[in-house]
Amino acid sequence: MSGAGARDRDPLGRPRNARPRDEFGRPLPKGTPGVARVPDDYAPSAGRALADAAAYLDEGRPFHAHEVLEARWKTGPERERPLWQGLAQICVGLTHLQRGNARGAAVLLGRGATRVSEYAAGEPHPGPPDLAEAVRVARCLADRPPDDPADAIGRVAVVLKSG
Repeated sequence: MSGAGARDRDPLGRPRNARPRDEFGRPLPKGTPGVARVPDDYAPSAGRALADAAAYLDEGRPFHAHEVLEARWKTGPERERPLWQGLAQICVGLTHLQRGNARGAAVLLGRGATRVSEYAAGEPHPGPPDLAEAVRVARCLADRPPDDPADAIGRVAVVLKSG
């Protein structure tokens, strides 16, 4: 496909979104300066992904934390995929909180909690993070989003560092 509606693709044909993003992960018009993104070829270890995601959350950047966790799910062992997808969904839920979309936040926080819970039920996990606490915090935030998104982001950052 070519033309104005064509999607950005990597050399293997996988879709990529090269559009710049604002600090909340919202796409900006092409050619507009945006904030730095997680590189497409980033392939972190589990420990590096958790540390980097927690660091982004400490900076108030859950969209970027989601990109880190998404990179791990795409490059890590297949059996861990639900874990990393769930943690990434929790961070997308936080992104929705930042953007003022409480309903979208609740849906994604709940989905992330479910996916992490399903993974935790079937896989031994030495930690960090404390998966039961990740599920508890995500479900609590889904049920009662705080007025201040920074509070929710901070709570998830603490969980990613727990073990």
